[in-house]
Amino acid sequence: MRLRLDLAYDGTGFRGWARQPGLRTVQGTLEAAIGRILGGDPQLVVAGRTDAGVHAAGQVAHLDLTAPQLVRLGKSRNPDPAALAGRINGVLGQYPDVAVHRTGVAPEGFDARFSAVWRRYEYRVADRVAGYHPLARANTTTVNAALDVDAMDEAARSLRGLHDFAAYCKWREEATTIRTLLEYDWRRGDDGILVANVKADAFCHSMVRALVGACVAVGEGRLDAEDVVDIRDARERTSDFKVLAARGLTLTEVGYPADELLATRADQTRARRTLDD
Repeated sequence: MRLRLDLAYDGTGFRGWARQPGLRTVQGTLEAAIGRILGGDPQLVVAGRTDAGVHAAGQVAHLDLTAPQLVRLGKSRNPDPAALAGRINGVLGQYPDVAVHRTGVAPEGFDARFSAVWRRYEYRVADRVAGYHPLARANTTTVNAALDVDAMDEAARSLRGLHDFAAYCKWREEATTIRTLLEYDWRRGDDGILVANVKADAFCHSMVRALVGACVAVGEGRLDAEDVVDIRDARERTSDFKVLAARGLTLTEVGYPADELLATRADQTRARRTLDD
C-alpha cells in the first residue's frame, strides 16, 4: 500500500528535508516517528526537498508500506490509513515543529515527487516600511531599505516562462537548470510585509532565493527590471545580487494532475528536460 502524507514544518531547527547522518532533518524525524509506530525501515519520498531553514505549509510525501507494517497499522484485517496522521503527531509530542495533517491511500500511479506538475513558494521580506517584528523573525527576512514593490513586481513578471535559469541556480553536476516559471509576482500585504509568489513546474537548488534576491536588488535601485532578464539570459552566476536567507521561504502548495494522469506525469518528469520539450 502506498500512502500520501500532507504535512507542514517550521524549518528553523532542521538541516533541510533530506536524511543526513548525525543531523536533525525533517525526513529523519518523521521516519523515526513512523518507525516507532509501524516498525521496519520507512522511507519517505517528498515533493520538494527543502534546504536547511526553509519552511513548508503544504508539503506532500508518499510512503510504501510492507505487509508487516500494514498489520501494525490496523492491528486488524481493516487498517485505517487516515488514523496514521494522529498517531505520528502523538509520537512527535506537544508543539512539535513538524506535523502531519493528513494520511490516506494514494491513487494508483501517484508519486509525490515525479507526479507533481507544479510547486508554489512564498517569500516574505520586511523592509523599512514594514519594520522588524520579533514574532515574524522565523519566517521573514529583514532588508534595511525601503523597497519599491512595483519595480520588483515588474521585474518578477518579466522572468516568467520556459528558460534556462542557470544564473539563478546553484550548480550541480548533471542537473538541468531548465524550468518553466509559471508565476512570479510581488505584493505588499496589509501588515506592510512584501510577499513573493513563485510557482514553477520544478525548482533547481537555491533558485527561489536567488530570484528573490535579484528582485530585492531591483527594489533597492541597484538593478533595473531589464537587468534580471539579461542576467537570466547570460546563464552564468553573478555577484550583482545576493541569494537571500532561507528563513523567509515557505513551500505553500504542490499541484498534481487528475488521478488517471498521475503515472503518465511521473514518467514524463523522470525524462531530462530540454528547451525543446
